[in-house]
Amino acid sequence: MGFDDDYKREVLEPAREAGDQPPEDLRVRYRLREPLVPAQVAEQVRLVRQCWRRARGQLKYRKLIDRLEAEHRQLAPLFAAAERGDVRPLAERLRGSRERSAQRLADARARLTDAAGEVRMVTPAEVEELARAAGIAPGELESVAKVERIEIRDPDRLPASPPYAGYRKVRESLDVLGHRHLAEFLFGDALGGPMRVLEGFAAPGVPPGPQALAQAVQQAAEQWARRARDSSSTHAGTVLVALREAPPDALICYDLTERLRERHRQRASQGALLRHAVQDLGIEPADARRLVFAVLREDGPGGGVAARLRALLDAGEVYAAALLGEKLAGSELPEEAELLAEEARQRVAAAVRLREAATAETDADRAWRMLADALALVRDLPGAAEHQRRLPPRPVPRLRAVAEGTGVRLDWAPSPSAVGEITYRVVRCQGRPPGGDGDGETVAAVAEATGAFDADPPVNVPLYYGVVARRGAADAPITCADPVVVRPEVQSLELVAGDGVVTGRWIAPPGAARIVVLREGRPVAAERDGFREQVPNGVPCHYRIAAVYLDGEGRETMTPGVTASVTPNAPPEPVREWTVETDPADPARTLLCFPHPPGGTVEILMLEAPPPWPVGTLLPAAKALQAGRRVPAAPTSRGLMLRPDGGGWLLAVTVSGDLAAIGACHRHVNLPPPAALVAERRGERVHVGFDWPEEVAEVELTYRVGASAPREERLTVTRAAYESGGGIHLPVPADQPVTVAVAAAGMRQGARVVGPAAQTTLPARRRVRYDLRRSGPPWRRSLTVRLSAPHPLQVARLTLVHRDGQVEPQRPEDGRVLGTWEQVPVPGELSVPAPGGSGPYWLRCFADDESIELIDPPVRSRQTLR
Repeated sequence: MGFDDDYKREVLEPAREAGDQPPEDLRVRYRLREPLVPAQVAEQVRLVRQCWRRARGQLKYRKLIDRLEAEHRQLAPLFAAAERGDVRPLAERLRGSRERSAQRLADARARLTDAAGEVRMVTPAEVEELARAAGIAPGELESVAKVERIEIRDPDRLPASPPYAGYRKVRESLDVLGHRHLAEFLFGDALGGPMRVLEGFAAPGVPPGPQALAQAVQQAAEQWARRARDSSSTHAGTVLVALREAPPDALICYDLTERLRERHRQRASQGALLRHAVQDLGIEPADARRLVFAVLREDGPGGGVAARLRALLDAGEVYAAALLGEKLAGSELPEEAELLAEEARQRVAAAVRLREAATAETDADRAWRMLADALALVRDLPGAAEHQRRLPPRPVPRLRAVAEGTGVRLDWAPSPSAVGEITYRVVRCQGRPPGGDGDGETVAAVAEATGAFDADPPVNVPLYYGVVARRGAADAPITCADPVVVRPEVQSLELVAGDGVVTGRWIAPPGAARIVVLREGRPVAAERDGFREQVPNGVPCHYRIAAVYLDGEGRETMTPGVTASVTPNAPPEPVREWTVETDPADPARTLLCFPHPPGGTVEILMLEAPPPWPVGTLLPAAKALQAGRRVPAAPTSRGLMLRPDGGGWLLAVTVSGDLAAIGACHRHVNLPPPAALVAERRGERVHVGFDWPEEVAEVELTYRVGASAPREERLTVTRAAYESGGGIHLPVPADQPVTVAVAAAGMRQGARVVGPAAQTTLPARRRVRYDLRRSGPPWRRSLTVRLSAPHPLQVARLTLVHRDGQVEPQRPEDGRVLGTWEQVPVPGELSVPAPGGSGPYWLRCFADDESIELIDPPVRSRQTLR
């Protein structure tokens, strides 16, 4: 979809920004290249129209695509001729497209110049609107504006209402005194050139800096104070009061802006407004253009005064809108402006009534609500916000202070006042309650929370805490808690039990006179930072360590104290020797056999390397137990049964109290013996099978044939060889016993190791042959079983089975038993009556003796066909 993305970015998006106006240049619209080639033109038109159909699914392109399709129907004959090979009509249309595009751009330039006027400024919104109307992209029109030296900017936000409520009186006084504006009143002939009034006041002859205007007001006041009192002094005083109460730069800016608005209401042209700003008012030309541009753009689509009133009301400046309506009360206003001015007057009147009622209200919360309603009606109502900030909330009902460790925990109930944003300030005094009005040391300042913690209070002195609720700039009366005294306990207490001795250490709190140690209620001799006491082993010792403080009169006060218990023990005895055995029932489990030490608990650790300590080393229990991984073990009568689950070094550690004794160590190889070991005879060979151990590459197999064999045979078998051969096959004579052992093998730390073995024994198989002979007259036939073997022996049980049919019996249950004999000597003969009836049928003997391999005679002896 690369073509579609490029086409949208280069053609559709600019056309959509130009007011859904398709580009006049068909080269751009259809992405045609010159010289025109008929086949390329047809292919390009096909691709573009397919892109149109896909883009029409997006709502933002639908109107533009509909226009493109409508115009394409008019252009279809041109493309049909080009597809037939005649590109002349299309080329002629392309030349006309250039001319139309140039004309469209010229029309846009003319509209832009008209909109900019003599101030040579337009807004970004106007540029977009003009570009959309002309059917070109806004970027093209911005380039035209740069060439024509037309500035594109948003108009400056001019003050809508005077920063001083009595501005009308100030204006009248300036007119009486004969000054063109406030700046001339302040500086007079000191102004050495045009003024800059936007973004701060500046003018030649006026010292730079934020204090220049304030100094000028002071100097003007001093000059008028030296003059004789007359009507001019009164008017000058009116102007000076305004300059003191309102920021001078804001008041000067509003005065000049209001004079330009007045000329604009008198239908002055742009050139007249610029001349008035530069020549009459003395404003610097750049600032004059910006001021005139902003004044002109105050007349929005709603029309002049109505637009200004609507903008003020929408911005929440209702009081400014009411002042504007009052100023224009004597002139003819449009109906919409009259309605807006009346709305502003009514809202201000209602807000003033609420403000006056709040002033007379004694309940601060009710007054706060009234003022909130007044500000909701008129956000810029003079004096309402200041009055509201000076209304205090109700005080906190209660405060509770409790000593907690080395600090004080403070909790209080919230102020009953439910209006406004209330914060709380917690203060502290020593020896007396705080009196409010900034008295005391601030501990915490929180919003909404009803609790705090003093982490660093003075020790062993009465402390008084107070909490002050604050709303806006007003504080409620302070609420104090009962006095609290902080007497910390000892810190970092540590009791260490040894062999018949207990040692204690701690950090004494500052301010404590001494430390008291009690065991079972009896005092123990102690220093300021610890003690040492001889005690019997095996007996739990319970201690209480308390701090003693002296009050102001020298009397001792003891804290509740910190309790701790330890049990001293004799040093642990190590496990010096042990034996390691594999559990026959579960080869993955290991039995460690050793006599249990007289005291302490034996823990088994698994280490990755041999332990660095010799047997019998005493260490801190924490250090010893961190040396390896603890292996869970179950005690047995002979020692501990455990499942190592990994290879490494098994270490016995005897733990008693805080000490541990290093014991015996054994290297454990995590090579479990193969499970389900099976060995069975198959003729002159023995088949060996087992479950191959996980994560083992090879096994070691040993076997011994016969009881008197001088040595055992050893084989190394890989997993691949085992699986490809279907097991392991050993050459073993049938008349010889064999013992087979299989153990997992592998490399551990650079050496080949062999794990515990699984073993099985297969007894010797003795071969016994038998033959079946029939004898006797036809009416009394007998069947004789003749047994023979290389050596005399006995068969534990022999069974002769008869089965009718063509299928030979495979076990005694497959037919009718003709005879059963026990402890049958071999060689020998056994006789039974021959079976009656006609064939076919089978006869066969079975030996119930695992050490006997019974060899059948030929088929002709076992099968009778008739």
